[in-house]
Amino acid sequence: MTQETGGFAAFNLNPNILAAVIATGYEEPSAIQHQSIPIIMAGHDMIGQAQTGTGKTAAFALPILHRIDPAKREPQALILAPTRELALQVATAFETYAKQMPGVTVVAVYGGAPMGPQLKAIRNGAQIVVATPGRLCDHLRRDEKVLATVNHLVLDEADEMLKLGFMDDLEVIFKALPATRQTVLFSATLPQSIRAIAERHLRDPQHVKIQTKTQTVTAIEQAHLLVHADQKTSAVLSLLEVEDFDALIMFVRTKQATLDLASALEAKGYKAAALNGDIAQNQRERVIDSLKDGRLDIVVATDVAARGLDVPRITHVFNVDMPYDPESYVHRIGRTGRAGREGRALLLVTPRERRMLQVIERVTGQKVAEVRLPDAQAVLDARIKKLTNSLSPLVADAESTHGDLLDRLTADIGCTPRALAAALLRKATNGQALTLAAIEKERPLVPNNAPRGDRPERTGDRPDRGDRERRAPIPLAEGRARCRTALGARDGIAAKNLLGAILNEGGLAREAIGRIQVRDSFSLVELPEDGLEKLLTKLKDTRVAGKQLKLRRYRED
Repeated sequence: MTQETGGFAAFNLNPNILAAVIATGYEEPSAIQHQSIPIIMAGHDMIGQAQTGTGKTAAFALPILHRIDPAKREPQALILAPTRELALQVATAFETYAKQMPGVTVVAVYGGAPMGPQLKAIRNGAQIVVATPGRLCDHLRRDEKVLATVNHLVLDEADEMLKLGFMDDLEVIFKALPATRQTVLFSATLPQSIRAIAERHLRDPQHVKIQTKTQTVTAIEQAHLLVHADQKTSAVLSLLEVEDFDALIMFVRTKQATLDLASALEAKGYKAAALNGDIAQNQRERVIDSLKDGRLDIVVATDVAARGLDVPRITHVFNVDMPYDPESYVHRIGRTGRAGREGRALLLVTPRERRMLQVIERVTGQKVAEVRLPDAQAVLDARIKKLTNSLSPLVADAESTHGDLLDRLTADIGCTPRALAAALLRKATNGQALTLAAIEKERPLVPNNAPRGDRPERTGDRPDRGDRERRAPIPLAEGRARCRTALGARDGIAAKNLLGAILNEGGLAREAIGRIQVRDSFSLVELPEDGLEKLLTKLKDTRVAGKQLKLRRYRED
């Protein structure tokens, strides 16, 4: 079902909504909007498969607003989002499109903010509720009838909600909603868990699928850099010297890594901050606002913390740590190059992560070109260019305004104008090296693209692969079973990858998972003996690094 050309006017939207859309500067609907808006306006349930950055928020916001009755002061539409950032982004979009609809109110419901004002806004008749599942369940425990009047439900980024462990919360919310509601589900991927939800809770849904994996990233210049794990911070600092960026987001895997890298960047004079799940909500909002208005230029973030982050200034994305899967890679680099803007994405790849790079290239259908660390000459040229750009605007009238002062200072100090200018340049650059020899001394990195023979030889005895593969497993703790997967180090797998996948898809608490041993060609994971077969069934479709996990009980005899 496609819409003929004619812009947004062809959808016959409420004139007030159309006026708000035109005011934002949008002229032509995107592919997902073309197909979704007529279906949702007609009241059908729908499953939409599309990546972030394709315009899917407007695809459901516009038709839902069209069906809202401003005269009814009660919740009429519920939009569920996996994170606070995305909930706020969606709520802002609704407010933008509803600007010329008097009486329509939007409330964002998320953790980290007081519950009282949120519940009061719902009870006072906010027609649009945008919520994270966990916080909404908190409200339902206080008032189980709070959603009784909702007749439109949207699950935005449903796959991410399940990865974050919201399955049980979703079921609670479904039960609290009227059975006659319209349900729309958007998801970048459609694993079996999402299909199961659709079968249980959607009525004859129409399907819309936008092939965007290559479209999402075609506007983005992609490159990768081979680097050893202990070289990453030095590599990032070298790249920042030569990259011409406005604002930049860096992705790492752990909360501690956000703090460590942000601290290293601040020490070098960059305006940087960390963004992770432990940071209080008000501080997270300040970080994003600072990135938007230029008080910050770099944010170092984990995947969950950055979901929904849309800042027009972001021109670059650095994947400092390899993402867990290709879909996460596409989500990450989608922070730049949005809405037709150009962007650049750089991926740091350690030797054992090369296979994952190949998976990303295969899934996205694009080659991620290899680049090298900038050499000393490139760094020198970049530093001089920045200095030139900063001084050029000051030269035009400097002699007329400061010429007499120059004469007096050279006389008082007893130096030549050249010597004084050199001293002022030293001060302006904070003593930064501006010679090849000095820059070479700053660069402790071994050239990371050098052939193996050009690198220092390792010392000490190393067991051969057979010895490593055959070494005995660590004894099992009581109540645990050991399971095996054919995925190992040669597949680019680390213990963190396996842990994250099992936590997300298995619904286990962290303490339920025991030791994880990653070998070259397989890995061993300790899981609870109780309910093991049911757990393995639940994990059967789980993928790690683009491959099926396929966990099986490990027989050690």
